[in-house]
Amino acid sequence: MIGVIRVLTTEDTKVLEQHGKLLEQTYGLPVVSKCIPDQPLGIYNGETEAIAVPKIVELGKRMESEGCTVLVISCAADPAIEPLRESVSVPVIGAGSAAAYAALSMGRPVGVLGITEEAPGVIRDLLGDKLVRYARPEGVTNTTDLMTPAGREKAVEAARSLLDAGTKVIVFACTGFSTIGLAAVLRSELHVPVVDAVEAEGLFASHYFKQLDDVREPN
Repeated sequence: MIGVIRVLTTEDTKVLEQHGKLLEQTYGLPVVSKCIPDQPLGIYNGETEAIAVPKIVELGKRMESEGCTVLVISCAADPAIEPLRESVSVPVIGAGSAAAYAALSMGRPVGVLGITEEAPGVIRDLLGDKLVRYARPEGVTNTTDLMTPAGREKAVEAARSLLDAGTKVIVFACTGFSTIGLAAVLRSELHVPVVDAVEAEGLFASHYFKQLDDVREPN
């Protein structure tokens, strides 16, 4: 079972399971999704990330004890990824690093679309000189801002600005873009390859999950 850790607190089952459903539909993975408590706006700056770290570690440990054999932190900042890896015995995949590695495989200039003041460090560091520009939709400061018509419109405008700057691939630095289905919109309207961070995390999770029986040590 793949355990998807959501950093946006929600009681809406449809929202909670949206990333997991995408992984199930795209890669045929068995998925369970759970969210950390008391963060209804998710992670959108350093302070909210720091608050989330112990919650992510605790949730990841619990999900491993409940039978998850791969864990995915479904947030492009890869929050708590190293502490969680140190706390569990199963693989832990971060959406941000997965998206950056997928973009690098294309070997083309990359633009990053996110909701924070600058691109998450893990994405920025991995992309290096392939990173052309970062953009944040006007008026969008947290994940819930994207779940409005205005938020979607501003996200498309920001993506257009990345193309104007010479971008040949767009990387999502917020999994909230996956929640609103933005990748399909940009691919069809702007005709540009898009690395959706949730799709990317699923790609790596699928690759590892399908090898588990072969790589487990014999008893």
